[in-house]
Amino acid sequence: MTVTMPGMQNHIPFDPYDYDFHEDPYPTYARLRADAPVYRNTDGDFWALARHEDVAEAFRDNVRLSNSWGVSMDAASYNENAEYAMSFLAMDDPRHLRLRKLVSKGFTPRRVSELASRISELTAKHWDRCLQMGEFDFVHDFAGLLPMDVVSELLGVGESDRAHLRTQSDLLIHREEGVTDVPKAAVHAYLDLHGYYTSLLAERRKNPGDDLVSALTTAELVDGGERTALTDQEIIGFMMLMVVAGNETTTKLLANSVFWGARRPNQVAPVITASTSTDAALDAVAPWVQETLRYDTSTQMLLRRVVEDVEYGGYTIPAGDRVLLLVGSANRDEEVFGPDAAEYVIGRESSRTILSFGLGTHFCLGAHLARLETEIGLAQIARTVSAFDVDVERSNRVHSVNVRGFADLPMTVKAR
Repeated sequence: MTVTMPGMQNHIPFDPYDYDFHEDPYPTYARLRADAPVYRNTDGDFWALARHEDVAEAFRDNVRLSNSWGVSMDAASYNENAEYAMSFLAMDDPRHLRLRKLVSKGFTPRRVSELASRISELTAKHWDRCLQMGEFDFVHDFAGLLPMDVVSELLGVGESDRAHLRTQSDLLIHREEGVTDVPKAAVHAYLDLHGYYTSLLAERRKNPGDDLVSALTTAELVDGGERTALTDQEIIGFMMLMVVAGNETTTKLLANSVFWGARRPNQVAPVITASTSTDAALDAVAPWVQETLRYDTSTQMLLRRVVEDVEYGGYTIPAGDRVLLLVGSANRDEEVFGPDAAEYVIGRESSRTILSFGLGTHFCLGAHLARLETEIGLAQIARTVSAFDVDVERSNRVHSVNVRGFADLPMTVKAR
């Protein structure tokens, strides 16, 4: 027998917009896993799944749980037009699969792998300046620059425009305290970015180059003898997705890695010791990136719209409701990662169990690029410093429903 409403679930305070929650969501997650793994918040009108088993099952269920209204809690974003900002992330199959296949024709593993040498050049450029300063802000001077440069070079965006696009990207995800919908600043940022990419696409159609946007203008699928191509709106939607998914989340992953590395120096010391060359450093930092993805992932939660009644933990979540998949909680589930799941342990085997990039049909298309950028970035750090530290008191977190990371992260390094 199933129960539609889980009674007194609201006794556990859980507000995805709350600034205190953003500072440290993990105690709340632990309470949810223990006492209310299928949680109902009547005030916020949402459900939440906290355990790894349920989150993984929900990721795989693309029939009863829909992406078509987007993955954000914001009321202004949660609607049938979500795809204009989120591209195929806000679509269901078969439209999702068609667009993903078309985008993949330009966003190929070969194109991403060929970026490695250029990512290394950009990394060295930004990090050398940081080393010379010795004391700097890791987000502003490195982690916020590298992913934007990489995405910009993929899309063919000139250097003079990148700082502006970075600012607009930040505004898209930032939420002021007490604001539970898309603020005006984010709306203006969206319109600014949409206008910019519309102009960029028009220019590429007139004068194609060897960038990703040019490749997308010629991508075609043949299905049943019929050829289909990407529309302008589909390409622009993908570029909008890239500026957040391809920039913000990688910036946060880099900063989260450095933050926890500084807070757990005994975990990072062997990484630095082993980083005697570029190749050795790349091998050494891969487990560092992996554990950060598990322990404090950039993407904390994603929304799904229930289109057909679905059951979790003895409760029926009815069609028409919405449910949060708590990725950050699933990655700390003791049932999967052991009794030390709340500890930061570099070298822990979790490659088949973390949910940071999702599962199933919506598995993150940019997962390889995010890992590549972060590993090259951290390898450069590990190879060139003997020690580093962050100023916890002066650091400031980003306040966002979906994304977890730092807006400011003061850092000091000691060069080798």
